[in-house]
Amino acid sequence: MKKRLRTGFTTGATAAAAAKGAVRFLLEGRPPEVVSIALLTGDRIVIPIHGCRRTAEGAVCTAVKDAGDDPDVTHGAEIGARVRLHAPAGPAAGPPEVVISGGDGVGRITKPGLELPPGEPAINPGPRRMIAQAVGEALGSHAATSTVAVEIFVPRGEEIARKTLNARLGIVGGISILGTTGIVRPMSHDAFTATIAAGLSVARACGLDRVVLSTGRRSERFAQRLWPQWPEEGFVQVGDFFQKSLELAAHKGFARVILAVFFGKAIKMAQGAPHTHAARSELSLAALADWSLEQGNPPALADTVRSCHTAREAFTLLTSTHPNLIAEVGRRVVASAARFAGPGIKVQNVIFDYDGGVVFDSEKQL
Repeated sequence: MKKRLRTGFTTGATAAAAAKGAVRFLLEGRPPEVVSIALLTGDRIVIPIHGCRRTAEGAVCTAVKDAGDDPDVTHGAEIGARVRLHAPAGPAAGPPEVVISGGDGVGRITKPGLELPPGEPAINPGPRRMIAQAVGEALGSHAATSTVAVEIFVPRGEEIARKTLNARLGIVGGISILGTTGIVRPMSHDAFTATIAAGLSVARACGLDRVVLSTGRRSERFAQRLWPQWPEEGFVQVGDFFQKSLELAAHKGFARVILAVFFGKAIKMAQGAPHTHAARSELSLAALADWSLEQGNPPALADTVRSCHTAREAFTLLTSTHPNLIAEVGRRVVASAARFAGPGIKVQNVIFDYDGGVVFDSEKQL
């Protein structure tokens, strides 16, 4: 029986819980063990409070991000809120204002194209709404407050951020406080697709109309070596999200997309797989064998290709003796990408060997 994967909660929900805990601590005089916060879906979630303490101006509480069974570098990160309550100078004129800022370990935006302008802390609009709502719930009918100052901080944020693509997006000094709903759904990869979208937005905001999409750091490094004159923002890692990345590129208005990949991913793309992870698509060397027969190559070659155990084994076999078959894969990659991207985008495909050499470029076919 397949194990059901456990859901978790986002950095935004964690920050909202810490903020609510700090307000309750100030008003009730004792630190809460757990808090209930409203998610952006309208549902509620109970999050444990990790620690609370008073400060000269207010209180600090922290909570720990739990990503459930989703792979996430922020899983286990402690996220805190420093909260100060300011009394009104006269009679309360309305609900308290919640002022949210970013402290140590929260990244700061330095490039255009993201949901917030340069200079702002990287606390996205969704988390800001959750934090403000959580603070409002904690205040309840407490009228002796005009402003609540909430500073979100992440003790190991700068260290964690080194494992992300934040620097590429122009987010420096820490992590982003994210969350479109508040819930992390295992293997949904929402954070990855959001990062792809953000990378494409930054590239467009920097005035670029073409972008190089790679499936990982190694293929990206080879692409940057191939086009050293292009700005860093013009390279976006898309992982296994073949269809989604092309749809996003089309939506952002790019005129040209270059897919820079290795042979294994290229075969899956050539087959039209929308997602190229091993768990979501099958690497069918049988398809490669069929394409070989369609080209008129000897049946013995098709049999050999079909019996290969890995794409790398097939690539080693074909690279020097049958470059025409590698080129056929590349042409099919372009066709599949064009279907996903739709009209108006020119698609180019480059296939690398495992040392970074170019074995196929759809713009330089013989």
